[in-house]
Amino acid sequence: MEVGAIAAMRFVKDGIRAARLVMQHTEHTLFVGEKASAFAIAMGLPGPANLSSVESMDKWTKWRENGCQPNFWKNVVPVDGCGPYQPKCNMGPSEGECPASNLMGVTESGSSHVGLHSHDTISMAVIDKMGHVAVGTSTNGATFKIPGRVGDGPIAGSSAYADEEVGACGATGDGDIMMRFLPCYQTVESMRRGMEPELAAKDAISRIARKFPDFVGAVVAINKNGEHAGACHGWTFKYSVRSPEMEDVKVFTVLP
Repeated sequence: MEVGAIAAMRFVKDGIRAARLVMQHTEHTLFVGEKASAFAIAMGLPGPANLSSVESMDKWTKWRENGCQPNFWKNVVPVDGCGPYQPKCNMGPSEGECPASNLMGVTESGSSHVGLHSHDTISMAVIDKMGHVAVGTSTNGATFKIPGRVGDGPIAGSSAYADEEVGACGATGDGDIMMRFLPCYQTVESMRRGMEPELAAKDAISRIARKFPDFVGAVVAINKNGEHAGACHGWTFKYSVRSPEMEDVKVFTVLP
C-alpha cells in the first residue's frame, strides 16, 4: 500500500525514479505537470533537459505534414487538420455543450491508434527473497496524444498493483480504456479470492472486452508464490520472467 506516481512530467527523463521519490519522501501519492518536474529536480534527478530525439522529431514532423493524423480527437472540426479544434455539433442552449447522443459512443475506443509501435510501456513486478512484492510501470504515453493527457501508467490499480499478501499485476495497452476498469486491482483481488493467475488475468481482460470489443491490451499476473500468467486482447503479447534458479530470461507468448 505504499504508492508514488508521476504524470505529465516534462524535462526529466527518469519518471519511475521520480515516482519512487514521491513514495519515499512525501505523504502524497501523485504529482503532475510542471510541479512534478520541479519536485524531481529538487530531489536530485537530472534536469531540466530536452528529451526530444532525432527519431521523435522526425516522427512528429511527418505527422504534422500528414494533417496531424491519426489523433485522439473526436466530434470536432477540422477533422483532417491540426486545429485549433472546436466541437463539431451545434451549440446547445448552454454554450459549449453538445447533445449527449454525440458523446456517448461507449463501444468505441482509440485502440486503432494503439499497437506495438505506438507506445512504450514497461511494467515490472518483483518478489524479493523476503517475500516483499513491488511493481512499477513507466511509459512515455500514447504516440500523438493530446497535450495534457494522462494515461493509465500513474493510476494505481490500472497499470500496476501489488499486495504482498497476494501478488502483483502489470498492464499495458489502450490506457484510456483500461483505466476505467482498474484491471490490475481487479486481477490482484481475484487472486485474493482464490483465482489462479491465468484465470484472474483473463477475467480482468474479459471485463474490458465485453464493453469495448475493439480495445487492445494485456495484463500479467503473478502471485506471491511466483506463479505467473498473462492475458491479452487484440494482439499477441509477450512478457519475460527471470528467477534466481534460471540462467537467463524466459519469454512467454500469450495469444488473444
